[in-house]
Amino acid sequence: MTDTKIKRALLSVSDKSGLVELGQALAKHGVELVSTGGTAKALREAGLAVRDVSDLTGFPEMMDGRVKTLHPKVHGGLLGVRDNLEHMAAADAHGIGMIDLVVVNLYPFAQTVAKGAERDEIIENIDIGGPSMVRSAAKNHAHVAIVTDPADYAAIIAGNGTTTLDQRRRLAAKAFAATAQYDAMISSWFAYADQQQFFPDQLSIPLRKGQELRYGENPHQSAALYLPVGPSARGIAQARQIQGKELSYNNFNDADAALELVAEFRDGPPTVVIVKHANPCGVATADTLIEAYEAALACDSVSAFGGIIAVNRPLDGKTAEAISGIFTEVVAAPDADDDAKAVFAKKKNLRLLLTGELPDAARPGLTMKSIAGGMLVQSRDNGRIARDDLKLVTKRAPTQQELADCLFAWTVAKHVKSNAIVYAKDGATAGIGAGQMNRLESSRIAAWKAKDAADQAGWESPRTIGSAVASDAFFPFPDGLLTAAQAGATAVIQPGGSIRDADVIAAADEAGLAMVFTGMRHFRH
Repeated sequence: MTDTKIKRALLSVSDKSGLVELGQALAKHGVELVSTGGTAKALREAGLAVRDVSDLTGFPEMMDGRVKTLHPKVHGGLLGVRDNLEHMAAADAHGIGMIDLVVVNLYPFAQTVAKGAERDEIIENIDIGGPSMVRSAAKNHAHVAIVTDPADYAAIIAGNGTTTLDQRRRLAAKAFAATAQYDAMISSWFAYADQQQFFPDQLSIPLRKGQELRYGENPHQSAALYLPVGPSARGIAQARQIQGKELSYNNFNDADAALELVAEFRDGPPTVVIVKHANPCGVATADTLIEAYEAALACDSVSAFGGIIAVNRPLDGKTAEAISGIFTEVVAAPDADDDAKAVFAKKKNLRLLLTGELPDAARPGLTMKSIAGGMLVQSRDNGRIARDDLKLVTKRAPTQQELADCLFAWTVAKHVKSNAIVYAKDGATAGIGAGQMNRLESSRIAAWKAKDAADQAGWESPRTIGSAVASDAFFPFPDGLLTAAQAGATAVIQPGGSIRDADVIAAADEAGLAMVFTGMRHFRH
């Protein structure tokens, strides 16, 4: 038999939404309702007959409610296999009645942590009886239906007092996922917040599916977006899509890269970031957003075609008009005025994402990368430097403008795939070299891109003339540095730390460059 008639239901929920409607539907089909505490009170106030769990077990709730459903008359009624004669004989001998439906959602542990509760309150919001009932019912899904999500009430109501085996299987799978996620939240809190273990022996990460995507990086790959469970996160995954077609895996990946970079300038002047294949191809700050966009686009207008744009200020109509001048996949902004929305509405495929407040670039956290047979986990690269952190290593010190451009280029280089070389001038990128197997080639490519941009724009010279150049890691030889000097760079910012630092510094001095060391590198693979 695959269908089960519901004769007795046990309801114990912290989230009371939809509870009364469910109780009324069950009672209509003659289902006996058994409940606890606040759930029983809510059902009685709706005029429904409810049997207390303490009446079922013969024991009162005790120890401040810690013990109420942990009893053989509950778990025997959940775990008893209906067509097993020995099980049924044991149930009869001990006066255990079967329970056909369990409706449970768990204590609000994550919400309690998120509101900043004291440790004792957090501990009391670790549910014990609820997960135990969920697991018992889910294990015996051949006979018992377990509901952990109010979204599933409608299907139970539609069953008119009966559940099917397929339905119970689906609910059991969802129930085990719910308890696994719940335990993951608790173990994470104990590890990070309570014990300050950044890398615990067992790493459990609670995630819930946000949406399935059309495909992965390529059409033959499948993909989905998962969201963290617990305290509210802020990022591209939480952005509100105003218009445009569904976001793809690559859209999310590239938009995340753009948002993370523009977040570095969250408290700075108007800034625009243009990203293509997770690498910035243009970044600029200016007095206005449209000026910043024009300067960012000028760095590499070819690569910007079909790119992703992120800004650190609410979008205005004038900037939206300029952005609409070329094909753009996604635009992410804290907000957008009505004029900007009206401009983008004419571009039906362009996705406009409103993020609200930008994420904090200095926030802690973990990043993960799968490898064959395992997972690499590391802390986020939230390292930042200030002027006082820099070490002057050349005879000539940088001017104030050169120093400002050094720091700007360094911030951008942090978000460029290694090996990364970034030329910047007057708060805008002039050339970006990314993802090469040696630093010399990155330096050459960035200079070549700058010259190509100048030729297309009809400028007399590329913007690398008089620029600052940033390298995400040390120059192992003078050649990459000298290539930057030949391209017109006059100041250099790099981590230092090479066994040939003395040779590189001597080459910089001979070329008249000003160079500072950060003592920090920013590999990005």
